[in-house]
Amino acid sequence: MATGKINVSVDNIFPLIKKFLYSDHEIFLRELVSNATDATLKLKHLTSIGEAKVEYGNPIIEIKADKEGKKLHIIDQGLGMTEDEVKKYINEVAFSGAEEFLNKYEDTAKDSGIIGHFGLGFYSAFMVAHKVEIITKSYKDEPAVHWSCDGSPEFVMEPAEKETRGTEIILHIAEDSTEFLEDSKISGLLSKYNKFMPIPIKFGMKTETLPKPEDAKEDDPAPTQEVDNIINNPNPAWTKQPADLEAKDYQEFYRELYPMQFEEPLFNIHLNVDYPFNLTGILYFPKLTNDLNVQKDKIQLYQNQVFVTDNVEGIVPEFLTMLRGVIDSPDIPLNVSRSYLQADGAVKKISSYITRKVADKLNSLFKNNREDFEAKWNDIKIVIEYGMLSEDKFFDKADKFALYPTVDGSYFTYDELLEKIKDAQTDKDGKTIILYASDKEAQHSYIETAKAKGYEVLLLDSPIIGHLMQKLEGSKENISFARVDADHIDKLIQKEETQISKLSDEEKETLKKELEEAITDKSFTVQLEAMDSDASPFTITEPEFMRRMKEMQQTGGGGGMFGMGAMPDMYNLIVNTNHPLVSEFLNTKTAKKKERLINQSLDLAKLSKGLLKGKALTEFIKRSYEMVK
Repeated sequence: MATGKINVSVDNIFPLIKKFLYSDHEIFLRELVSNATDATLKLKHLTSIGEAKVEYGNPIIEIKADKEGKKLHIIDQGLGMTEDEVKKYINEVAFSGAEEFLNKYEDTAKDSGIIGHFGLGFYSAFMVAHKVEIITKSYKDEPAVHWSCDGSPEFVMEPAEKETRGTEIILHIAEDSTEFLEDSKISGLLSKYNKFMPIPIKFGMKTETLPKPEDAKEDDPAPTQEVDNIINNPNPAWTKQPADLEAKDYQEFYRELYPMQFEEPLFNIHLNVDYPFNLTGILYFPKLTNDLNVQKDKIQLYQNQVFVTDNVEGIVPEFLTMLRGVIDSPDIPLNVSRSYLQADGAVKKISSYITRKVADKLNSLFKNNREDFEAKWNDIKIVIEYGMLSEDKFFDKADKFALYPTVDGSYFTYDELLEKIKDAQTDKDGKTIILYASDKEAQHSYIETAKAKGYEVLLLDSPIIGHLMQKLEGSKENISFARVDADHIDKLIQKEETQISKLSDEEKETLKKELEEAITDKSFTVQLEAMDSDASPFTITEPEFMRRMKEMQQTGGGGGMFGMGAMPDMYNLIVNTNHPLVSEFLNTKTAKKKERLINQSLDLAKLSKGLLKGKALTEFIKRSYEMVK
């Protein structure tokens, strides 16, 4: 038997480890199982190249809880360690790494959750254990070793009775950590962190139902047997080649990732790259609504099949954080806790690759089955529009597959749309006006007026469309977006010909004064326009710029850039000076009748715009019945 003192100058190293190196105690199990996995995979490699002259077999990692003895065992069938290796890797490397780290970061490390960078993974055991034992036997056929330490710098090392290769870690669980002896707690941690580890992990036994014998009666119970309870899937879908997977494999893996998600994803993107970095993964497009507050943090980040985090900000472009799935890369630089990403060039390259891969996949889906892509557009558009807005490289690629739907259910790419409308919807200044509606029902009359002129009207209703239109207008040549209710249609797309007003300048001046006196709502600005006599006498419009700024302000940006508060509602009341009813306003001598005609016409315009509500609507209905009588 040998005893000794670990070669560190900090006597109270364990309290410091506990205080500074670990913010989340539960990750001790992740680290110890990860170490066991590493030891097993290293043995596999050594046997494959002939360096280890042993049979690799079908090794597993076993977790055993001893509630009575208050012990937790982590057992592997990997490389194992010789006495010299225990001295080197347990007594020297890890502890010198711990001291080096503490000397450097003691002032800033508190609560940073730091682990795994200086060979400290094993010492996470002391977060939950007052004593830790190692029983290990190397594949090199040297004597087994028993090492133990009670949380002080003192250790004991002696020969051990162990026939099989591998390592067993025994944690004597501290009184304040007995929750980690509960089956449900252990199962939960293994499922969270080790669900897809590459080596089978056994935790207890389970009962398996066997097929009934052929001569069994119908009411005979089916036979059962006890089998190992393997809690992980060592070969998850993302570790396989896309050519080896079918659609049902991707669907089954989605259900494995999200067992409580009952709606199937729309499609998936398989990531697989080995240069200039290693990255694999599968991203799924779920059905999405227009809600920008859709739950994010559904993509899981792994390092060599070890779960790290579901906060992938920085690796995955923000617009894709609404997706679901898995990303696995040994090249993503984490800090020593494996919990927080370190921003550097590698991360930017990975983010750029994912953006490109997603864009290429969307283009492929669009080209291969346009009809299906159009059918799914409303469920995926928020991601694509957000990507176009936030990522310039994605914006450039999106011209091939981003769709612009019309109110009639047709879908155009940007180039197709421009080709379709440029002749009819180019104004006298050579600018092509892209008309759109945000609500088919509320803007129905405006849409019909535009269609009667032979114009196409898009249906653009996502919450960020104002921001995107701004970007499109800035990057495309000679185009402008206008909502159909932003002005009278002849003003939205102004041609050379102009209508001549039937009213004289004096009559127009009188009319405007009378209207402004009769209309008490000061959110309306009266504008007199000469239009076709069959066009509406009153039309309410919202100035495109002001309305768009207000909408953009509500989703971040817009009005805020001018230092304004909430922007007020502002409307234009377009009065058609060529309509017979407008002439009647002037010719009516009775002030009361004139006021009633103006209010009735204004309320009809408000009703068309969806602005007539409450008391005003009640009074309008009452007035209308009286006029019918």
